Amino acid sequence: MEGIGDQLKLMVKTFRRERHRVLQSERTTIHGADGMLMVLQVAMAEVNKKHGGEFKVALSDVLMAWKHLLLDKLHLLPPSPARPENYDLIVEAYESFLKLSNTIDLIDLLFMYKQLRLVDSDPEEPVSLIQLFEFLSGNVEVPELPVSSVPSTPSGKGRSCSSQVKMAVRRVFCSYLNLLVNTKNDIALALILDVPSRTLGRQAFTDIKHAAHNSNTSLFLAVTSFVRALQLGGKGYAPAESDPLRKHVKGLSDFVQFVDNLEEILGEIPDPSVCGARLVTAIRAVLVKGRSSGDAVYAAAEETAQELKERICQLHQIQKQSANGSGTGISPARPKVYAVNHATAYGGRDTVKVLMALLDEEALTPPCQSKADLLSEDQPVLGGAEGTCVLTLFRSPEVSTGCSPEPLKNRVQSRLDLLKPKVRERVIRSQFACTYNDEELPLNRVLDFPSTSQVPTCVHPPKAKTTTSVNDGCSSDVEDSTKAKSSECTNKARGEIQRGAALEQRSGNAPKQGASLVNGKGTGFQMQSRGNKRKQLDQHGGSENEPPEKKQPTRTSVKMPGKNGSKALSKKKLIAGQGKLTSFFRV
Repeated sequence: MEGIGDQLKLMVKTFRRERHRVLQSERTTIHGADGMLMVLQVAMAEVNKKHGGEFKVALSDVLMAWKHLLLDKLHLLPPSPARPENYDLIVEAYESFLKLSNTIDLIDLLFMYKQLRLVDSDPEEPVSLIQLFEFLSGNVEVPELPVSSVPSTPSGKGRSCSSQVKMAVRRVFCSYLNLLVNTKNDIALALILDVPSRTLGRQAFTDIKHAAHNSNTSLFLAVTSFVRALQLGGKGYAPAESDPLRKHVKGLSDFVQFVDNLEEILGEIPDPSVCGARLVTAIRAVLVKGRSSGDAVYAAAEETAQELKERICQLHQIQKQSANGSGTGISPARPKVYAVNHATAYGGRDTVKVLMALLDEEALTPPCQSKADLLSEDQPVLGGAEGTCVLTLFRSPEVSTGCSPEPLKNRVQSRLDLLKPKVRERVIRSQFACTYNDEELPLNRVLDFPSTSQVPTCVHPPKAKTTTSVNDGCSSDVEDSTKAKSSECTNKARGEIQRGAALEQRSGNAPKQGASLVNGKGTGFQMQSRGNKRKQLDQHGGSENEPPEKKQPTRTSVKMPGKNGSKALSKKKLIAGQGKLTSFFRV
């Protein structure tokens, strides 16, 4: 493994030194084995969408096409092999994706090395085709793999999960640094767009992808163009209100602002070691924000940041020694007159040189042993609501067609759940709750506080002593009130009696109750009729405009305790119109 690693580094060194002879771009980056596999998965899904109408691809089909692609590009295919379906279209989409992203793979690197090597100093073929195929396939054993990482008991499941999280976190760090070097790398932008969470999910990525396709630019350039137009553009240059990216203004602005901060660090700090450490620290800060120290992502970010800082310092020292010794080594981007500060050319060229060396080393790392962990949709949650793989991001969200995608059993169960009566929680009701029409009164309110119309008619009222007073023209009412014990009580009559009693208690003009009359049969009490006096006048045929008839005062003798024994009480004589006024105010 160490032998093939050194040979691959020699190939990269030669490519960086002489790449201006075959490439016009200054910031071309290299895809490692894992990056090549992700690009192939996206290319296959794109071909399947064009021919089958669905942006999906099975993992087994990806692995089969991966093996066929390696053998084909390395010219190791046997005669008349079994070709996967639509293989030519897949290869075309794969190469087109690499070209638009300003990247190359390790197989292209090998053939470019043969073209760019110096005949006198560089070896003819540092790595054979078979060795490179074995390396990309993952068949080469990795000696530095720790023994403890191989789970032998069920307790090792946590360690393997943390290893997957660390791999994902390291990929995020390298993607941010890769975007600083090569802004056309769409895979790098897809991995970091919503990490940390910026509410930029699949719908936002799809809108960005459509905007980039319409303007024929990279994803990052489409995002920055939209945000810059909002920030700097006038009324005539601002994006239209119907622009789909306007729904994601906050998340896109946060992303562009963070990348601008990284670019500012890159351009202002001349020392590559200090600048690289500051960049890694800034990326770590946004990853661990809001997480506890016991979180797996927090621990993985701390460990990865420390490793990258140390490696950046080591690469800087190696490049300084190489420059002071022989004057040869990895050359920074050779500027041209029209290329200075153009496109992806930033300040801090020495730091860019170190970052490119770091990214080249990451591309030369052995591939992931578990292809399912790399390509499956079940990814560690680093940002957003759930972990999202690259294939899921590039797939457009499903548009509703009007029919439910759920099975019939689930739809029936959800309908039954809606029809179930919901238990209402007991809440404190206000004094105006009786005016609410959307809610029914609680049962206890109905039972504890019945209205007058809800009094049961079958219950006989209790016997009570009644006192009557003699009043002119009201003898029939007095007789009816004395016989009310045996007559049927109706709800309406009982309600009138109760209301009349309440009016008598509140009225200050009610006549005083008299004493008792002594009959020949015995002593009895009479009670004044509680009917309305206006009603009494109508019964006796009186007219409202005529003065009331003069009533003879009735004298009742009542024995009152006192010094003189009994005194005779007499009612005052009513003046003209006093009866009407009394009945008017009583109503």
